[in-house]
Amino acid sequence: QVQLVESGGGLVQAGGSLRLSCAASGNIAVTNTMGWYRQAPGKQRELVATITSGGSTNYADSVKGRFTISRNNAKNTVYLQMNSLKPEDTAVYYCNADILWGRGWGDYWGQGTQVTVSS
Repeated sequence: QVQLVESGGGLVQAGGSLRLSCAASGNIAVTNTMGWYRQAPGKQRELVATITSGGSTNYADSVKGRFTISRNNAKNTVYLQMNSLKPEDTAVYYCNADILWGRGWGDYWGQGTQVTVSS
């Protein structure tokens, strides 16, 4: 079994910062691309940022220059540093990872963590 557990969400005022963490656990052999997605009420889930095992990153245009994704491969953990937060960043943020474990490759999601930015 593989699990992704997120932490770090909360309520913050516009212009503030939050740092999300997501740790993968289980019988993990390899963790490939990890990323963050978000879903606001009434909207579809969208990409926020991804990072490969080699450290290559990709960001949604709406967060470029404000958010930074990073990872610790030894800990199978991915982070999202969010600065200059805006009310439109309010959403449930989900961690995602491509993981090779005992039964092969799988695409896994965390349970989500709420981020609320007040104006």
